[in-house]
Amino acid sequence: MARTPSTMLELSTVAPGFSLLEPATGNTITLDDFQGKPVMVVFMCNHCPFVKLIADELKKFADDYAARELAVVAINSNDADNYPDDSSEKMVEEGRTRGYNFPYLYDADQSVAKAYRAACTPDFYLFDGEHRLVYRGQFDDARPGNEIEPSGADMRAAVEALLAGEKGTEEQKPSLGCNIKWKPGNEPDYFNS
Repeated sequence: MARTPSTMLELSTVAPGFSLLEPATGNTITLDDFQGKPVMVVFMCNHCPFVKLIADELKKFADDYAARELAVVAINSNDADNYPDDSSEKMVEEGRTRGYNFPYLYDADQSVAKAYRAACTPDFYLFDGEHRLVYRGQFDDARPGNEIEPSGADMRAAVEALLAGEKGTEEQKPSLGCNIKWKPGNEPDYFNS
């Protein structure tokens, strides 16, 4: 299991737009669908042990904040040809099994992952109502094998600060997870910069 950290996109970056298929509904979801609302974007997949560890807590987190006007959007950018457990059909199954109440979108050409400089699963980005980045990094300290229970503590603190109109913490820890499974020849150049 490769441990890859977030690239830590610069704070205040405007969220790159996206228009992606939601396999569960067949609908196309865009960033503009959440205009004026804070949005948490998470790059994730079905098979990664780092994602599996936090998946139930991520669902609870999304449920807790749905009534408080925070939009949660999950994006799978993995190469499903070489990692069939991350296929769109398996995404539908995963969403239903977990009871996700948020869109779980498929980035088939991996362009959205590149626009966000995403590196790992899970990789989290929290944007304010103007879609400027206020937090990027870990959900919490839980990792496979470290015996820490997932809580979403870091992301919850960032969201609470955002919703209260306060400045979030400057100290943000990178997320850590499996590397995004890039299609052969499609690896981004930001790992070399």
